[in-house]
Amino acid sequence: MLLTTLARRASTALLVLLCACGQKSGSAPKYTTTKVDKGPVIGRVTATGTVSATVTVQVGAQVSGRLQTLNADFNSKVTKGQVLAKLDPSLFEAQVSMAAANEKAALAGLTRAQAQDKDAQRKLARSKVLADQKLVPLADLEGAQAEVEVAQANIQSAEASLAQARAARQQSQVNLAYTTITSPIDGTVVSRAVDVGQTVAASLQAPTLFTIAENLSKMQVDTNVSEADVGKLADGMEASFSVDAFPNRVFKGVIRQIRYAPQVVQNVVTYDAVIDVANDELLLRPGMTANVSFIYARSDDALRVPNAALRFRPDAELMRKVSKPEPGKRLLWVLDGETPTPVPVTLGLSDGTVTVVQGDVSDGALVITDRQSGGDGPKPPTGLGGTSTGGGMRRAF
Repeated sequence: MLLTTLARRASTALLVLLCACGQKSGSAPKYTTTKVDKGPVIGRVTATGTVSATVTVQVGAQVSGRLQTLNADFNSKVTKGQVLAKLDPSLFEAQVSMAAANEKAALAGLTRAQAQDKDAQRKLARSKVLADQKLVPLADLEGAQAEVEVAQANIQSAEASLAQARAARQQSQVNLAYTTITSPIDGTVVSRAVDVGQTVAASLQAPTLFTIAENLSKMQVDTNVSEADVGKLADGMEASFSVDAFPNRVFKGVIRQIRYAPQVVQNVVTYDAVIDVANDELLLRPGMTANVSFIYARSDDALRVPNAALRFRPDAELMRKVSKPEPGKRLLWVLDGETPTPVPVTLGLSDGTVTVVQGDVSDGALVITDRQSGGDGPKPPTGLGGTSTGGGMRRAF
């Protein structure tokens, strides 16, 4: 009986010792780490944009009328001065004829006024001779003088009427010429908005009939760059982009201009960075959506750490033992054995995944990126038969 009791006590003591050892080993936290390495780090700014022709001209009609003929269609190659369409000229031809008749009538009125002036001048000359000889009263001389003045005023009025008639004729001829719609540039028709027989109304503004791209072999991309990234870009910087139509093709371009005018959409401020692109193969089309990438900095052989390591923070107890880093530096936690050690580092270029660092850290060092939940604190011991003891020992005797 005594031997049995002693054996039970020995078993219990051994179990307590094993549980204590288990608590001590389980109290050490475990971490997820990664190695510091050297490699390239590329700083990029990404944005979306729209492909368009460098020069696009909208061709409209300056007079109203029914479209009589169409000489250009979508994708038509046109040259400067080429006739694209014609409006029915009948009404404008009639207006030209009417204006020409009014001009002739005004010219006839001027001729009559000039003849009347000559007659008044002759009468005034006779009246002066007779008045010098005291053969006519002074009132007759004054009347002849007044007739000359009236005749000269009539000439000025007739000249003004003739000028108005000529201007009206010229305007009617210009309107007639506007019925023939020509291309202002060499290019390609990318849009046509009318058909034959359609009535074009130009009472308030000139309606757009055609849209012509000057040169589709030279395109541009208008990108929306966020205000946080626009300071990293500059004129002349290279850019690359892709379009959905050719997902495996990378197109190259150069920033021509970063425009100052802000574009605000849903309280988000962006700026237009215009990229010049060569389109010799005519693969790019106006209106395509471009996914653009700008490389503003590059480091080919830099000491780099993942950004997750820079975001890691240990528990509060360990943080209280660490002094704050100097201004402009961050703490990088390096795992030395099982002990996290803070190392102040200076941050450099980042590509959003890894960041260049400078400090007392070497290539191949293990930096902590996260804390594993399985090693968080001691595990509760278990009693005999696998039953949890809840932190206390059950008496076995």
